[in-house]
Order: sequence, then structure tokens, then C-alpha cells
Amino acid sequence: MENTSRKRRMYEAFLEEVPLLVSLEPYERHKIADALESVTFSDGDVVIRQGDVGDCFYIIEAGEATVTQTDENGVDHIMHAMKKGDYFGELALLTDKPRKATISAKGRLKCASLGKKAFVRLLGPVVDIIKRNANNYETVYQKVELE
Repeated sequence: MENTSRKRRMYEAFLEEVPLLVSLEPYERHKIADALESVTFSDGDVVIRQGDVGDCFYIIEAGEATVTQTDENGVDHIMHAMKKGDYFGELALLTDKPRKATISAKGRLKCASLGKKAFVRLLGPVVDIIKRNANNYETVYQKVELE
């Protein structure tokens, strides 16, 4: 029981620093903290792969990740790097479409993950923000396809 309580406190403190979740009430972050699972990846590990079906949402706890998109000619384009507090995997969960990009660990990467059912149930209050951010991603990805 103490382990669960410690995990909750650790995640609640972490979630308070995630820009996407700042607007949530403490009890909402509390519920999310209880549902999060910690996952660790080694350098070069693929966390999500472009084209796969989405089953989890991730928030980076520590380390960095690289976002890569493969165009229709099979050429990989490095889009950007992600760091602590950044999140990914939400697009496929919101749209039920395949993953838009591949996310790989750059060094050791620790993420908090949330499965699809918990994502839909617990992140309702921030879905509008996520969708607005998703529209920004679409603009960036379309630019790559045109190049």
C-alpha cells in the first residue's frame, strides 16, 4: 500500500509540471497518477512505430526521444526531439487512425504510459487542447509530405 501511495505522490508532482495537464483539478491529476505505468526504453528502442495501431499515450518522465516520419518514398525525416514533460501517442487514440510517426529513445528514456481506455476516460477535460495541438502536428506532417 505504501508503494502505491509513493507512486501516486511521485506522479502527482510530475503531472503538475506537464503543461498539458496544468489546467486539471488536483483530483483529476490524482486519478491519472493512479492509472499511469512507468516504462523504460534503451537507446534506439522504438516506443511507437509509424503505421501501427495506437494502444497507449506516453508522457516523457526522463530522457529524450526522436520523432521520425517516413514519407511515401520510404525516406525517413527526423522531425524533432522530445524531452521531459512532452507527450505523444495521443493522435492515434483520438482518431483511431494508425500512428503518424515513429518515436525512438535517444539514450535512456523513461515514460509514464496510459492505456487507451484510461486515456479516453481520464483525459476528457484536456481533449480539446490535445486536438488543437494535433492540428498543429498535421500542418507539420503535411509540410514534410510536400517536400
